[in-house]
Amino acid sequence: MSRPLIVGFGGTTRPGSSGERMVAAVLSAARALGAETRLFGGADLAALPHFAPENRQRTVEQREFVDAVRAANGLVIGSPGYHGGVSGLVKNAIDLLEDLRDDDRVYFDGLPVGLAVTAAGWQAGGVTLTALRGIVHAMRGWPTPLGIAVNTVAQKPFDAEGHLVDAGILEQVQVQAQQIMLLADL
Repeated sequence: MSRPLIVGFGGTTRPGSSGERMVAAVLSAARALGAETRLFGGADLAALPHFAPENRQRTVEQREFVDAVRAANGLVIGSPGYHGGVSGLVKNAIDLLEDLRDDDRVYFDGLPVGLAVTAAGWQAGGVTLTALRGIVHAMRGWPTPLGIAVNTVAQKPFDAEGHLVDAGILEQVQVQAQQIMLLADL
């Protein structure tokens, strides 16, 4: 039996953003549980042109992203909580997945989707996590029971080298990866 493919995307235009690191951490935990993983970080998302539904021509980067999600057995989506909402960079990537609407597996139908939000406050984190859950439901996906919201002001999740060091967040990452893998194996 082949290993499940878990695709993650998220982050900001800032290299090594906390959101991208959170997605990478969940993917790393899924890899330790036997998954094959693929990360589309902030730089990858920034290379995607603005989604225009009337334009069906796709760049190489757009096709690569859509094809990876199309092949996925599970997803991890991370967003900063910009003013209580999903960032434009992440939302543009999600909008591009409209290309999956005519597939045999429409959008995220039947896929487990782990969500991770980083924000400079609890309110923005909670509201953005709720928004992402709504988007995943609208796209027929299954948000994992555990969604991760990190307050980057109140918590210091990463060390100077960018490694996740907060024990509570590490535990949440492990649980979310387990939930993704449990559903990906069905």
